[in-house]
Amino acid sequence: MKFAICNLGCKVNNYEANWYQQELSKKYEEVKWGQYADIYIINSCTVTNVAGSKSRQMMHRARKLNKDCVLCVVGCYVQMEAEDKSIFEDVDILVGSSHKKEIPQLIDRFLETGEKISLVEDLKGCPFEEMMLESYKQTRAYLKIQDGCNQFCTYCVIPYARGRERCLDPDKVIEIAQKLVENGHKELVLTGIHTGRYKYGDTDFTTLVKRLLDEVKGLERLRISSIEMTEVTDERVELMSRDERIARHLHIPSQTGCDAVLKAMNRPYTTAEYLNRIKEIRAMVPSVSISSDVIVGFPGESEENFNDTKQFIKDVNFSFLHVFPYAAKKHTPAAVMKNQIPETIKRQRVSELTNLSDGLYNCFVNDFRGKQGKVLLEISKDGYLQGHNSEYVMVKIKSDDTSLLHKMVNVRYKDMKEDYLIGEIL
Repeated sequence: MKFAICNLGCKVNNYEANWYQQELSKKYEEVKWGQYADIYIINSCTVTNVAGSKSRQMMHRARKLNKDCVLCVVGCYVQMEAEDKSIFEDVDILVGSSHKKEIPQLIDRFLETGEKISLVEDLKGCPFEEMMLESYKQTRAYLKIQDGCNQFCTYCVIPYARGRERCLDPDKVIEIAQKLVENGHKELVLTGIHTGRYKYGDTDFTTLVKRLLDEVKGLERLRISSIEMTEVTDERVELMSRDERIARHLHIPSQTGCDAVLKAMNRPYTTAEYLNRIKEIRAMVPSVSISSDVIVGFPGESEENFNDTKQFIKDVNFSFLHVFPYAAKKHTPAAVMKNQIPETIKRQRVSELTNLSDGLYNCFVNDFRGKQGKVLLEISKDGYLQGHNSEYVMVKIKSDDTSLLHKMVNVRYKDMKEDYLIGEIL
């Protein structure tokens, strides 16, 4: 029998989807999504309305590809929408944000009995599900160390969809990391819903990073997927300054550059605190790249508020931005706030910040010309070896030597073209 997986959403979903692939491959043959299969798994997302719509589209597509397939839908969208039976009436196996590790057995059970299965439970007290991933489809491997969120930003559905914060045993983190490195992954990306708030017994996030660097043999680079401003402690930045194996890139969501909007969002800092912290980080690690997430069109965001955000972005001088239009999500306080912003204004603001981000990124990348750095070579395409440096800039090297793939090489950055660097191996 053949199976295919459609993964939607975040890096945490990515990790989980790779685990499904690993486990199902022990018994079934994997094919690409979009091809005919006997089993389809949709790893759903609900963080935006677009993600929810995409989840529904993929359900319909699976049935069109094979009307008799075993259709399994799992994840955040299921957790939030399971009560609406009409959405999932054509689904065979429904799994919310717990019991994910049981999916291979649930598929076997459905194949044996033909009885539909639904496992969507209250997430209160939900434990961390250990998924021992041994290898990854791509060169850079994610490592899920944390799940859930306690922050309850007024716009965000994740605490409801993923439950409260919980973490993986640090010994298990080391075990998975070592196996991934032994299987050829030189760079690991620590990921979670609230990665920087990792806490397991006496082990906090910084202690875990130290253990990974000290104990995992062969690890050449450790990257943090995203971290909140309040979690970037002096100890963590100092560790980065001392050990070059920690990637010189921090993705620190700001969400807005206006204090009034930050307060309405229930974000735990002010713009002045954010800006000052960035200055302190750069004083300790001058070469660090700092990117961010920004939401535009939050309820009540005036033109003046938006202009404050634009100026804030310029003052921080981010490397690049991920810009999102605010989307109302049921169950969240922001969805019922007054002064919802028209979609036309949201689109205009997204466009303005995207253009601003492009300009910042071009300046940031251009500054690398003539410098040197280490690049993890990930793919070979059109006569170039391609990969990312520590600061997460794409670098292309003219070469057909595929023996260098999946290795870390020393590179001189010769020139900038479009949004990437042209380099030569030293």
